[in-house]
Amino acid sequence: MNPNNDAGYFPRWTLRRDGVIAADERLPTSQTVLLGLQHVVAMFGATVLAPLLMGFDPNVAILFSGIGTLIFFVAVGGRVPSYLGSSFSFIAVVIAATGYAGSGLNANLPVALGGIVSAGVLYAAIGVAVMLVGYQWIERLMPPVVTGSVVAVIGLNLAPIAVKGISASSLDTWIGIATILAVGLVAVRAPGLARRLPILVGGIIGYMLYALLTNGAGLGKPIDFSTVVNAPWIGLPKLSSPVFDGNAIVLIVPVAIVLVAENLGHVKAVAAMTGRNLDPYLGRAFLGDGLATIVAGAGGGTGVTTYAENIGVMAVTKIYSTLIFVVAAAVAIVLGFSPKFGAMIMTIPGPVLGGLSIVVFGLITATGGRIWVQNHVDFSRARNLVTAAVTLTIGAGDLALKLGGFTLGGIGTATFGAILLYQLLRDGESPAAETGTASATPR
Repeated sequence: MNPNNDAGYFPRWTLRRDGVIAADERLPTSQTVLLGLQHVVAMFGATVLAPLLMGFDPNVAILFSGIGTLIFFVAVGGRVPSYLGSSFSFIAVVIAATGYAGSGLNANLPVALGGIVSAGVLYAAIGVAVMLVGYQWIERLMPPVVTGSVVAVIGLNLAPIAVKGISASSLDTWIGIATILAVGLVAVRAPGLARRLPILVGGIIGYMLYALLTNGAGLGKPIDFSTVVNAPWIGLPKLSSPVFDGNAIVLIVPVAIVLVAENLGHVKAVAAMTGRNLDPYLGRAFLGDGLATIVAGAGGGTGVTTYAENIGVMAVTKIYSTLIFVVAAAVAIVLGFSPKFGAMIMTIPGPVLGGLSIVVFGLITATGGRIWVQNHVDFSRARNLVTAAVTLTIGAGDLALKLGGFTLGGIGTATFGAILLYQLLRDGESPAAETGTASATPR
């Protein structure tokens, strides 16, 4: 690290033309722009898919992903390279809170936005607490067995929605299966950077196959491109205002805890890749992500989170300059002001979305298992085994808990249940014994 880059709130970004590019270094302008565009491509598939599954306007979601990334950049002083995209953690609770039917725009969008803003407030408050007292209390409250269980629950809870998306007809089922296979083949067999973009590339393949069979061969409902043709290239996004409903807030607010665990893991991963201690910036990272979620929810966007897709691109390129994400954010904001771009996204066929959903929700579930494996969670310990077993069953079965006039949904019940159960089932063993390693810290 160049000590001269730490003189102010923001680094001075020393110019470097080759090799590993650190967060406080930069490439020449032309290369910075190109790499910024690459990060837009990396985040695009998931950032667009999440709002479509919740009935949000994808144009607005893209716009606020760019704005949120800039907020995060300022919050961490330009020292933690990350892109903020649409969070999948909100999907199940938003659908439950709004009764979204699965197609078109969500009629109860304002109610969902109120819950998202509230989750962002809690998330930002946790960030301030971490800035004041450190983050170790989070690791004690939410050790790997808890965070892995909660992450897995999100995917399991969403599974019926994904399957429903490809079950309307035989054609839909086969298109969904073809999309799943395309995503898998891209992830395993595609060359170079394309292998890092399976959702985007696989979705395009599924889209083209559907268009060929319907618009071309007349085997199903064709894609209607008239809205794309009639939409202007440039226009103001259709913003929405939140409505604060108690039941929706109770359902959605627990997602903040998931976002904390997710962001903690991502910052740790970036620190490991860059060889720099980013622990001093964890509180600011939580605060930045929380503020970005508040701003997004206040205008009609989805809640946001740091993106593993873009972390993957950094792992491949070895370029961690935070200025690249400023470029990516600026491009996303420009796309948010293009109604034609948004209209094109809205033409994505339902079975293609369903196929992508099965993959993404399955990956979320598998990520929970990966957290257990990477942290060597010891399931011979009854405390760990019971916590995981009860959490998964409650979440997958969508157990709702009535609290007076409020109802806590399956994910919220599972989240708080996992935290409380783990703390109640103390057996006197050290954290090392619970994980089966010398340390409970993620590697």
